[in-house]
Parts: sequence; structure tokens; C-alpha cells
Amino acid sequence: MSGSSLVLSVSQLNFYVKSLLDDDPKLRQFLIRGEISNFTHHSKTGHFYFTLKDERAAVKAVMFRTYSSQVKFAPQNGMKVVASCSLSVYERDGVYQLYVYDLMPDGVGSLSLAFEQRKEKLAAQGLFDAAHKRPIPEFPSVVGVVTSEQGAALRDILNILGRRNPLATVRLAPAAVQGEGAAAELTAALKRLDSEGKCDVILLGRGGGSMEDLWAFNDEELARAVFASKAPVISAVGHETDYTICDFVADLRAPTPSAAAELCSIDARESLATLKAAWQLKGGRLWERLERAEERITALGERLEQAGPAQRVARSGEAVALLKSRIDAATGRRLEQAAGQVAASARLLEAYSPLKTVSRGYAVVRRGGEVVPDGQTLCPGDRITLQMRDALVEAKVERIEKVEQGGVLCEKEAYI
Repeated sequence: MSGSSLVLSVSQLNFYVKSLLDDDPKLRQFLIRGEISNFTHHSKTGHFYFTLKDERAAVKAVMFRTYSSQVKFAPQNGMKVVASCSLSVYERDGVYQLYVYDLMPDGVGSLSLAFEQRKEKLAAQGLFDAAHKRPIPEFPSVVGVVTSEQGAALRDILNILGRRNPLATVRLAPAAVQGEGAAAELTAALKRLDSEGKCDVILLGRGGGSMEDLWAFNDEELARAVFASKAPVISAVGHETDYTICDFVADLRAPTPSAAAELCSIDARESLATLKAAWQLKGGRLWERLERAEERITALGERLEQAGPAQRVARSGEAVALLKSRIDAATGRRLEQAAGQVAASARLLEAYSPLKTVSRGYAVVRRGGEVVPDGQTLCPGDRITLQMRDALVEAKVERIEKVEQGGVLCEKEAYI
């Protein structure tokens, strides 16, 4: 090794190269175009880490939170961007990299890209769905307004509401409508007004301006507050051609603040004229209805006369008399039939009466009160009773003889 050779440590080398790059005015701040790859958004620090590449080369890049928090869109892999940056060496690893201060989409404005990205995200989450849109009341008694206290939009809203619906109460929740912190103020004002629960409808808006001026109304937290509001919200931001995220989330979008005031109020003079015309029309129809009612009452009176109590009593008396004659006739026939049946039954009973048999010289034999039909049921020693025509005879069976008469075995009983 030559004695004139300079021996450097790794740290010295990296420091020397970093100094060379840092001292080069061309590398202190320049623009570079490339495609993002290997993008990482560090959740704890908020820093962006990524690589910029083209068809033939790549370079590492870092964007610290101080600058990354100002980026309006969401960087993604494959996105072509233009970065404002400087070049230096990360001494610990000996790696040179870009230190990015600003990041813009290549070929489209960062605000336009951020707007489209946020719109696509919230639409996918259902915040724009028509099913969530609530109707705006026709006659709100309390109208909430979220806008700047000094803006022309507030004067226009108050002027129109005072002219068209002077009975409505206006509750103002003032907030900044542009600049740093405007979105947070608008969100807090809307939530505060809605939490009171007194508003029938809430107007959210401001006058016209550039996309940068209207940017607070593209805030995601404000959009979610509009979606969560219990009272229906009318979004009235800018002019007719201006659209913001709040316009898509709100229950109704008005082209201007003045139009929003008209949409939530009915012109009292127009309403009075409409009511007057309706009253006149209904007055003529009312007379027609009264005449028809009078005719119906007359007809009903005639029907009532025909169906009055006297006529009904007379008809009922005739019906009762007819029913009575029918009942008398039916009762007579039933009595005649019953008398015939009783006479027939009496004759039958007389024919089969034991007394009839006894009167011809026969006797009825009973044992223990029951009739003895034949001698087979008797035994010697049984006590029996003989019912004769004019006497009852108590006897005792001493013997039983079987006799045959006409080929049939019979019993001959002897009694004492």
C-alpha cells in the first residue's frame, strides 16, 4: 500500500459523500418524475417510505410526517407522480435517497385525485346510497344553519327564510368555511346543532370559490357527521357547477345556499293564494254536497216513515196473530194424536194385564216378589205366593213332578 494513500473509515466515506451531495445546489431542491412502488405508510410515525422508478432505474425515497400530512391524496403503488425533493445519503446504511417535500399526481391535480379517491371510498361504504336519504319537511319550524357568520351565504339564507317563512326559527352554528381547521369547525358545529335535537332540517354550506376554497366540505369526518345526523341535511356549497363530498352524502343537494333556503321553506304568500283558491273551489263543491245531502235526507225521511214504529207494530201484530193461529192448529193436532196413542196403549195394557189372566181362573206365581215363569226354577222348600182373582195364597213347594203333555215336558207342582 502506498504511503500517500488516504485511508478512510466507512463513516468518513459516507459523511464525505453526503457532504458532496448536500453541497450540490442542483440536488438541494429539484423535481423528479417516477412511478411509486413498495409504498409504506408507517402507522406510528406517519412517514411515507417508497421507491420511485422508471423503465431503467429506481431510487429510494422518504417523506416525513411534517410533509406527508399535507398530501391531499392517497399515494398508491403504480401511481405516476412528480416529487419535489432533495438528494442526500443516509449515513448509517450508506444509501443515497430522495427526501420528498411535496408530492403531486403526474397529469392530474392532487386535489382532483384526492376528491375522486375519497368519493370512491365513501360510495363503496354506502354513504351515498339513496336508501339512506330522508325527506325534507315541507313546513319546518326550526331551521339549523352551519356556515360562516360573516359570509354572504348566511345573509342570503336569512333573507329568503324571512320572506318565505317568517314563522320559522333559525338556529345558527357558526364555523369557518375555508382554510386550516375549517373542516374540524364545520364538523363540530354540525354535531353540536344536531345533538340539541331541536332542528327539523339543517343547512350546511357556503358561497362559491375555488376547489381549494371548498376543500373543507370534502373532509371525510364532516361527511360521516352529515351521514350520522338525526335531522335531514341539505348541502349547499358553492355554485351550481360545484360538487363536494357533502353534496353526495347529504339528504338533498342544493345548487346554492339561496336555493337551499327555498327548498326547505314554503312561500307564505304563495301558500295563502293556493289556500284561497282551494277554499273557493271547495266552497262551490260544498254547496253541491249540501244539496245532495238534503235530497238524501228527504229520501231517508220517506223511508223512515214507511219503516216507522207504528207500521212495524201493525205488521208485527199481524205476524203474531198468524203465528198464534198456526200454533193453535198444530197444538190441536198434536193433542188428538196423543189421545189416540194413549187409548191404544191402554187397550194393549189391558190385553196383556196379569189381572185379566187371573180373572179367567189362573194364578200368578211369585217368589220373593218376582214372577216364576215355569217349574224349572223352583226347588222343594221354596216359599211362593199365588195371586188369584180375589186372594193371595202363601204356599211351600214340597215336590216337583215332571209330566209330558203333547210331546213337551212340563212340571207338575204340588203345594201345601
